[in-house]
Amino acid sequence: MRCVSAPPRLPPSVSGPPATETDLAASMSPGPAARANLAGGREMGGSGGRGREYGTIYLGDTNIAYLVVANGFAKVKEQGRRKGDNNPYTTELLRLEEKAKDQGLGCWSKASTRILPASTNPSEVKGFFAKMKGKTLEAIVEQVRDGSTIRVYLLPSFHFVQVYIAGVQAPSMGRRAFIPSMASQAGATGDVDVNSQQQQLKYLWQQNRSSYHHHLVLILKFHQIGSVRIILRGTDSFDNMFASVYYCDGNTDKDLALELIENGFAKHMEWSANMLGTETKQKLKNADIQAKKEHLRIWTGFRPPATNTRPIHNHKFTGKVIEVVNGYCVIVAGDVGPCGSPLAERRVHVSMEYSRRINIANGQVVTDKTNQVGTRVLDYGSVFLPSLVDGTGSPSPNSSSNPLGANVAVLLLSRGFADITRHRDYEERSHHYDALLGAYSRAEKAKKGYHSKKDYPVIHMNDLTTVPGKKAREFFHLLQRNKKHSAVVDYIFSGHRFKLTIPHETSTIAFSFSCVRCPGKNEPYSDDAISLMRRRILQRDVEIEIEAVDKNGTFLGSLWESKTNMASVLLQVGLARLSSFGLDRNPYAQNLIEAEKTAKQNKLKVLENYNELEVIPQGSMTEQNGKEIFKVIVTEVLGGGKFYAHIVGDHRVDNIQQQLASLKFNEISETSKDTSDTLENQDQTINTQTDTLEVKVKPHNHVVHPLPVRWSSLFKDHLNTMKGEVQSAEEPSTSKVKDPSNDIPFNPTKGDVVLAQFSLDHSWNRAMIVSEHQGPTEREFEVFYIDYGNQEIVTYIHLRPAPAKFSISVIPPLAKLCSLAFVVVPDIMDDLGEKAAGYLRMLLLDNEGEFKATVEERGSVGAKLEGQGTGEVLIVSMYDEDAESSISAAMLEVWHSHFSH
Repeated sequence: MRCVSAPPRLPPSVSGPPATETDLAASMSPGPAARANLAGGREMGGSGGRGREYGTIYLGDTNIAYLVVANGFAKVKEQGRRKGDNNPYTTELLRLEEKAKDQGLGCWSKASTRILPASTNPSEVKGFFAKMKGKTLEAIVEQVRDGSTIRVYLLPSFHFVQVYIAGVQAPSMGRRAFIPSMASQAGATGDVDVNSQQQQLKYLWQQNRSSYHHHLVLILKFHQIGSVRIILRGTDSFDNMFASVYYCDGNTDKDLALELIENGFAKHMEWSANMLGTETKQKLKNADIQAKKEHLRIWTGFRPPATNTRPIHNHKFTGKVIEVVNGYCVIVAGDVGPCGSPLAERRVHVSMEYSRRINIANGQVVTDKTNQVGTRVLDYGSVFLPSLVDGTGSPSPNSSSNPLGANVAVLLLSRGFADITRHRDYEERSHHYDALLGAYSRAEKAKKGYHSKKDYPVIHMNDLTTVPGKKAREFFHLLQRNKKHSAVVDYIFSGHRFKLTIPHETSTIAFSFSCVRCPGKNEPYSDDAISLMRRRILQRDVEIEIEAVDKNGTFLGSLWESKTNMASVLLQVGLARLSSFGLDRNPYAQNLIEAEKTAKQNKLKVLENYNELEVIPQGSMTEQNGKEIFKVIVTEVLGGGKFYAHIVGDHRVDNIQQQLASLKFNEISETSKDTSDTLENQDQTINTQTDTLEVKVKPHNHVVHPLPVRWSSLFKDHLNTMKGEVQSAEEPSTSKVKDPSNDIPFNPTKGDVVLAQFSLDHSWNRAMIVSEHQGPTEREFEVFYIDYGNQEIVTYIHLRPAPAKFSISVIPPLAKLCSLAFVVVPDIMDDLGEKAAGYLRMLLLDNEGEFKATVEERGSVGAKLEGQGTGEVLIVSMYDEDAESSISAAMLEVWHSHFSH
């Protein structure tokens, strides 16, 4: 202002004699007072010699220079006192100055009311902050350095400090002059002019400080000053203080940080916002996102980077948690999908949190879900657990405050089992993010879970699934001390075999249902059986009763979930078959038999082709003294007193051969062969007659097991019958078994059930792959004929894939493995083993007769059928009714006569 000179502001680091309050008021008050009166005023005047503009400022009809000098806040300049000065206001200014001197106002005061600090800057920032943290401090804004940094006087301590607004950062003020023409040009082109935003930002600050109140200690009651409230929040490594700044707008207190972000003058700063409360921090974050969407000021032309996340709106489904993969991922079986089917399962990642520990969940869920066809995506959603009534497990009506129930993510965070996912600013986040932040903050303050510094005890489990079977069997007697054990299902290998953890015994075991078998891998309904068990018992508390242990260390017994025998559930829905092995020792055998009977009557799933006449031949099986008795025909003799036999009257053998005879087997083309068959002779051809089942086979270099006389005679009748049927059925409607390798390469592996061509009579039969190796010209496979009991090596071209109706889950192996009871016959590799096998072959095969077999006991060789001599074995007493002699007695007689010589 022209002709007026105000005293300099007291430097923050000044030292010397103590200053008085009046002196401080005289040095500082003109600043805010003048700025207050300038708001809305007008300016008149000219330019000075150093590029400064001088003039007279009016507020309404009041001359600001008169007002400042009259209160002693400024002096009249010396040049204004010189004669010849043509300033029309000089006379009045001199008069007002003399009046202020006489009254001792402002800088003309000679009184001292109290002693002020020698330095107005805090000597030790950290100590000052520790003393003032969290307190609401009145302050006068002395300078706006930039949109997010101010310098204030704190009252009543009169400390002069520089404060950074927590949670925001505004562009710094540049040194370039503001040119309106450039701003209008930038607005036309769409470019962002930083200086333009800085000028608007400074104007916003002036507007925010337009609310004043009377302060009786420092200034006269008719002066209005700009005041704010400051709450110190924290400091950084450079001792810069961060605070929340509030101003009064009428009767409302407003947060300057929020106002700056909402108007697009500043951006959100995550690291300094962490000094604020959870609710305040979220408000700043939401305001920043909204300003970006509206492209306000500094966000003009803003384009968020590409992201692989997208929002999902109102897409919910209900279901049951069947597996907790980890602390932030669950697999949910939807209520809409088919019950017990793998198609109903969905993998959902809990939104906005990740866990360091696994937490088992149980109950219904409601979760967001997205579908993308042909793309592998991660589905993030909010999972809710309805409240339960009195712990009974039945859902209760949810409260109006939380209609969906308890948020699982909030439960994990509140117990310190999870952490918040740090998404980027432009990425979508959970609709319940505020609740998640609150739960995380409470757990952190309470030092729960991993926030605690305590060392939690490590539980050591004895894993019996990884040790040899012999060592696992040593624990059998320990587990039998208690009749029943509480356990948790960790994993499901198949519909009837699981991995269980027994907490009380700190052990993990492999467990299988006793007397119950589900379809094996890649067999029909195998996935359905696994899915049903996953939905019912996976990662849930169960009760088990152990009855036995096999040689592989798998414990056999019964399992209950909520007092329901799960073996009965499988049998009742047709996803399992009842095995006779050990059934007489099973205390729950009657319940299992009734459950399977229900499935047989309804012909469910694996029992859909069940025919009682085929399974139980009429007149072939009787029972005496609780023992099964039936007539058999022996098909193959092994060493050690073991042999394979057919039950007389079992028509399934004939039915299978008739079905195979009605099929025409095409030659495997070169394109359909497995790519690993590289040594095959390309010039070699195979001539197959399409009108019969006779196939010309190239000679084999390997040795084929000899075909017993009786076994060969059985095939003659079948082969002649099949030839006649095929010759009489020469019509286009005859179905062909086309190798699926025309579309998908046929690559049989160990354990697969295929159709193999027997080398002696060229008939096709069901067989299991036992092993494979590379032959002289092509791949060779050792196969076990599951319906007759013999085993041989065939080449790749003599194999075909077996239709599903011929799988062992639909029709089990028809050759029964038997062993002589009450005698010990030397094994084939032992001394006299070959002679014993030869003599037994003579007794059972050469006379081509039927024998009466009495089942004395049931056992097993190995855990499952893997080839010749494995699987379930019947311990039988064989009796030749024609010769009226016992086979076991005949073996003993020859044995004793041999040693007597």
